Amino acid sequence: MLSFEIVETDGKARTSILKGTHGTTETPCFMPVATGGAVKGVRWEEIKTSGYSLVLSNIYHLYLRPGIDLIEEAGGIHKFTGWNGLILTDSGGFQVFSLGDLMKLTEEGVYFRSHIDGSKHFFSPELVVEYEERIGVDIGMVLDECTPYPATREYAKHSLERTYRWAKRSIEARTSDKTAVFGIVQGGTFDDLRILSAKLTSDLPFDGVAIGGLSVGEPKEDMYRITSLVTPLLPYAKPRYLMGVGKPEDIIVAVEHGVDMFDCVMPTRNARNGTLFTWNGKLNIKSARYKNDERPVDENCDCYTCRNFSRAYLRHLFASKEINALILNSIHNLHFYAKLMEKMREAIKNKKFKEFKREFFSKYKADEESPYYLT
Repeated sequence: MLSFEIVETDGKARTSILKGTHGTTETPCFMPVATGGAVKGVRWEEIKTSGYSLVLSNIYHLYLRPGIDLIEEAGGIHKFTGWNGLILTDSGGFQVFSLGDLMKLTEEGVYFRSHIDGSKHFFSPELVVEYEERIGVDIGMVLDECTPYPATREYAKHSLERTYRWAKRSIEARTSDKTAVFGIVQGGTFDDLRILSAKLTSDLPFDGVAIGGLSVGEPKEDMYRITSLVTPLLPYAKPRYLMGVGKPEDIIVAVEHGVDMFDCVMPTRNARNGTLFTWNGKLNIKSARYKNDERPVDENCDCYTCRNFSRAYLRHLFASKEINALILNSIHNLHFYAKLMEKMREAIKNKKFKEFKREFFSKYKADEESPYYLT
């Protein structure tokens, strides 16, 4: 059973308490991505220490390896992985539709070949809900047709209509209230289709609603426009989730419009590539300029990495291909994201979100293509 209590608002931004079967988290929140049941390069202990109590896994990957039966027999996803907090699982729709020629879409569901060994499989809306309930996740996403970018208006319309039909089937397939189910808004970059999808999805008895089909290659302006358009149309008293986003500046803008939940591989993937987030922007630890730099990655950060190691040492580890480089970088980036969400929650509670946003962007060097708002 999922409960969602709004604690405070500042404009459209809000902070709340989300409680599920396996714990509680405050929103706005960021979910570290534990695709196959683990966050790459980081132990659960460090995830908890950084302040996270909700992570994201993926039914597509868990289904293929190690398998739904094995996880169920082990006592569920929490016992199997050793994570005792909340778990949200993506349905795998994005992954399946990314398979291209290895996927065949029908009204019944989607047939696909495994990216691992080429074996044949089938997902339907009903099966995805069944799998999510069987392994005991706290929040399960419905199977949707993830509209690619670019897409014609006709394609986007057919896609959102199929997603809606599948959403109704997903609701009917539920057998337990221990696993909450979220619907997904589609519609590409077409305003009228997004409005239609938001209305249709909001009218169904979901526990929360997500905005899907963004952060898939569309211009940043489109992402911001669609987010600002759709979010106010979603049920006020239910959690709102912007899937696959993202960059710190994008998260801040989305929170300003009333989004509660986020996920992205960016903190850990960037860490493994040597890119670290600081309150002044991104830092490329591979650069020769840090060879003799004894400062921490970020002097305003209190994570384990910054408290104990210098930029010079981290650069040395990365250049030497030491696995500790990836671990320490990941710890730092995840800590940065956790602190970012914490600072936003505090700003909302103190009715100072606009001041927080203005101060953040006055210091943070965002990507040049990010048209963030300073008003």
